[in-house]
Amino acid sequence: MPGKLSEKVAVVTGAGSGMGRSIAEMFIAEGASVICADVSGQQEDVAHSLGDQAVAMHVDVTRADDVRSLIAAAEQRFGQLDILCNNAGYGGPFDLPMHEQDEELFERLIAVNLRGVYYGMRYGIASMLKTGGGAVVNVSSSSGLVGWKGLSCYSASKAAVVQLTKSAALDYAEQNVRINTICPGMTWTGMVPWSKGSRQPPPGEILPIIPMNRWGLDREIAAVAVFLVSDDASYITGAALPVDGGYVSG
Repeated sequence: MPGKLSEKVAVVTGAGSGMGRSIAEMFIAEGASVICADVSGQQEDVAHSLGDQAVAMHVDVTRADDVRSLIAAAEQRFGQLDILCNNAGYGGPFDLPMHEQDEELFERLIAVNLRGVYYGMRYGIASMLKTGGGAVVNVSSSSGLVGWKGLSCYSASKAAVVQLTKSAALDYAEQNVRINTICPGMTWTGMVPWSKGSRQPPPGEILPIIPMNRWGLDREIAAVAVFLVSDDASYITGAALPVDGGYVSG
């Protein structure tokens, strides 16, 4: 049986680890060809593990030229771009009051978390319009929907992604380009300082501040990304979907 993304061409940023890696893996499993973009170098190992349908590319999403070249590579290698996942992100230090979050940190958060999404959408959507449309899924955060103590600047960058998504979705609603955003909660990835690269939390690990009392998993975020870019979500655009174990609702 063909997958939900059969014959589609996708770009995933931040594909070298965590949610981006899982998204690339699930896109491939559903039949897509994927350019795995990252700045870390780990994208090479990820693409190699995924086989001939995956291509690695070194991309700094804060640089317009890099992102423009990324989209051009999708067109040149596969003929078109159908799916764009703007996943690359930066967390920086956590649990600092706003006056202790310095200007350099703020600029880095905006550069990666907002400007990187803007560049991806700007060049990715232009590509999609040439071939009749496509789907964009941005990765924001539940902290972009509600306030999080100690995360003011990070939260601001992610809230901006939500509003960029919602407004751009209206811009292209009649041109067959759907744009949505996932808002993960506390997800077990390499951004968790004590994860030590493990893709699973320790058995029995609980998280009392989350109504479901556990960490989210990167594959749970990836499954939502697959849904949002597939035809199963053909009437959904402009959505900001919390995937957070009930944190925002709680």
